[in-house]
Amino acid sequence: MITLAELTIDELFKIHGFNPNNEQKEAILSFEGPLFLTAGPGSGKTRVLLWRSINLIVFQGIDPADIFLSTFTEKAAKQLLDGLQSILGTVTNMTGKPYDISKMYIGTLHSLCQRIIGDRRFAINRERVKIPTLLDNIEQYFMINSSIFWANVREVFHIESDEDFRLELKTYFELRSSSKHNCAQALIGIFNRFSEENLLVDEIKKKAAGLDDTMLLKIAVLYSWYKDRLASKNQVDFSLLQQRALHQLLLSEHVVKEFKYIIIDEYQDTNKIQEQIIFHLAKGYRNLCVVGDDDQALYRFRGATVENFVQFPERCKDYLGVTSKQIKLSINYRSKMQIVQTYTSFIEKINWSREIGSGYYRVHNKDIKPYNQEKNTAVLISTLAPYAEVASEIAEFVKDLIVERKVDDPNQIAFLYPALKNNTKARIMKQALERVGLTVYAPRASRFLEVEEAKSILGLFLNIIGKPNRGVYGGMYAEYHEWLKSASDVAEELIKKDDRLALFIETKKDELRSCADDYIRLIDIVSENGWTLGDSYYPKKHKATLVKTANISQRTKSGLGTQALDKIAEEKIKAGQPFTLQYILNRATSVDWSILDLFYRLCGFSYFSQMFKLAEQGIDEGPICNLSMISDYLARYMEQTRSVITGSSLIEGKLTKDFFGRFIYGLFQLGESEYENEETPFPKGRISFLTIHQSKGLEFPYVVLGAPERRMTVPKGEEIIRKVGTVSSEPLERIPEFDAMRLFYVALSRAEKMLIIANPTGRGTRTHVTFKELFKEKSYKTIPEVDVSTLSRVELKEDEIPKVYSYTGDYLLYLKCPRNYMVFKKYGFVPSRSQTMFFGNLIHKTIEDIHNRIISMKGL
Repeated sequence: MITLAELTIDELFKIHGFNPNNEQKEAILSFEGPLFLTAGPGSGKTRVLLWRSINLIVFQGIDPADIFLSTFTEKAAKQLLDGLQSILGTVTNMTGKPYDISKMYIGTLHSLCQRIIGDRRFAINRERVKIPTLLDNIEQYFMINSSIFWANVREVFHIESDEDFRLELKTYFELRSSSKHNCAQALIGIFNRFSEENLLVDEIKKKAAGLDDTMLLKIAVLYSWYKDRLASKNQVDFSLLQQRALHQLLLSEHVVKEFKYIIIDEYQDTNKIQEQIIFHLAKGYRNLCVVGDDDQALYRFRGATVENFVQFPERCKDYLGVTSKQIKLSINYRSKMQIVQTYTSFIEKINWSREIGSGYYRVHNKDIKPYNQEKNTAVLISTLAPYAEVASEIAEFVKDLIVERKVDDPNQIAFLYPALKNNTKARIMKQALERVGLTVYAPRASRFLEVEEAKSILGLFLNIIGKPNRGVYGGMYAEYHEWLKSASDVAEELIKKDDRLALFIETKKDELRSCADDYIRLIDIVSENGWTLGDSYYPKKHKATLVKTANISQRTKSGLGTQALDKIAEEKIKAGQPFTLQYILNRATSVDWSILDLFYRLCGFSYFSQMFKLAEQGIDEGPICNLSMISDYLARYMEQTRSVITGSSLIEGKLTKDFFGRFIYGLFQLGESEYENEETPFPKGRISFLTIHQSKGLEFPYVVLGAPERRMTVPKGEEIIRKVGTVSSEPLERIPEFDAMRLFYVALSRAEKMLIIANPTGRGTRTHVTFKELFKEKSYKTIPEVDVSTLSRVELKEDEIPKVYSYTGDYLLYLKCPRNYMVFKKYGFVPSRSQTMFFGNLIHKTIEDIHNRIISMKGL
């Protein structure tokens, strides 16, 4: 064992197989003042962030709790956390010095904002702050598209119907239709932008009045209602979460000294309010390091402001009063030379100069260089032909790659498109691949509910709990009922083929019928005796009469109360909080399973269990990934509603109306979904179709850019924000051009071994003009000119960042039940039941309250 003073960072590099280049090492060892890291694709920025943190903790003696490290995704945060644990474990083994990183702030900005709100270090007098409930995108959608919201619209604007208002929204936002779904989506988008820009309602109203923009004024009124409603329930969406965190930070000046080092990854994707949070936290020590690449800025539609990154040096002077140091991470370790030359040439084909004659709208002179100096062919284009022929040509090439074993698994090949939903070319390509026997995983290419697994599970649900009435509605609701019919048909076929499944379905239907019938009979008894459902329940008064109700099931009689329940009811009466008759009837007529329980019981039948076997054997993980997403959606439903199925919820089809008429219909309207998992992002056995946005931060041996076309328009939300917010430096009219270039730059830089670009011609083809220039300038080989048999085989790479597994949390769970481990740990299925140690939490929080109050009184 050696002392810490005898250990050097170079020794640690060697032990963990890292040989940093000069720029990487300079970035790792620079720790004083603001640091501006411009990191091109494949330049190893994640490893630099990891080792920079190691340098601070081990060699500069910085307490991990004094470091704030923000990543763009939870996956990246976990990757860094695993890497820190592994390398710090090495140091501990060598020196005996232990390290505790449990209090280190590491995660996405959203998760860290949520942590700030609940952290007493950032509260006045270290008082307990009630952490708000976070609404995700789906929950936010259901709130804005709810009957409550549209009832408020009618009330606030004194109108009998909201149809005229929706027509105004359609015109204002230039929507395809005035449906509630489209209008809700538009309002959600602008509400989020208001929050991200940290705009006050009164400011918006004032600007709207000055512009004589009556529609904007109405939207501001609805935004005010939306914020007030969330506040009344202590809820926030992702954008308001950041606003809440900033507000809390601004209440106390001491917070600027809470973190000695601030490190922000993917800084080009931050928004205005995030920039304010970051600079406020860095104000005390000024040790702010930002990492990113403005050429990969794709999230303007989510409020991201690329100027935060491009203008970072100037803003350091404005916010912190100091000059930043810039280091360029410019060596690409991912891609072959021709790929690097292609995307660097592409991004420079437009003029990025500012109109004022000095400066640029992007970081200039990045000088990206490939580490791999092989000059062999790495970029192919298809033969110039109609898209159907292009698709067939690419499909045959991909099939040859797999047959010739040039890849270990089809999931090493990715097809990228600017968008997948309703994309004709993506559909043609998918069909071409399927014709040659290849399986595709493309959950975003159509509605997630269209996938076979969703239709099967939900079709069986329809058979058990019933289908909502269609009514006379047209449009999307009519389309939805066509989907309901197709799902029912799929389920009927499954039931015909499996007698055990048929018996199970009938048993569940009988249980629900029995619950509903028993509830109606009990309601009649309540009415006959002159009681109401809101009456307090007294066992001595009510129980005997209810139990004697004619023709109710034995299960319901048992549910009306044991001696133990009677005792609890009496104690509730003494406490002045008696049960109601409604509660007792619901309890008595409930089933012992939930919507999510039903899902898992169905998964035990042969049709679905076969999908688990395919995943276990590593043959095809696509079906189980889809099942995982279904479990997540069902868990979301249970969070929104009462999870217990009772007789009252079955009367007049209430459960059916809520589950299928509201929740599943809402998912049908939203359309898109995607499977995301930290360990297995892409199913084995399938070729992945991704949007270019999804592909950001990822890499694949083979990448096919399936359609180099994009019609970009000025985002309507951006126009509105510029009326009421801070004017961005990028000219509004150039946004479509800039965003298209950045989008394709990301696509072109994902490939490791080979990039294949579709080059169609003919009707309906709108190849982006820059690609036409690129193809003229570069002499790329076409697909037929390459013999697949001569290509080298792709070897699976080990992850550059080591992973850490918990013996008790991972290995023991695996030993207990390998399939259970696979389902819940690897594929992210949501468990159907959970328990909370309420009493233990209560004791812990009480002690913590006392502890923090003492610290506050001492002025610590």
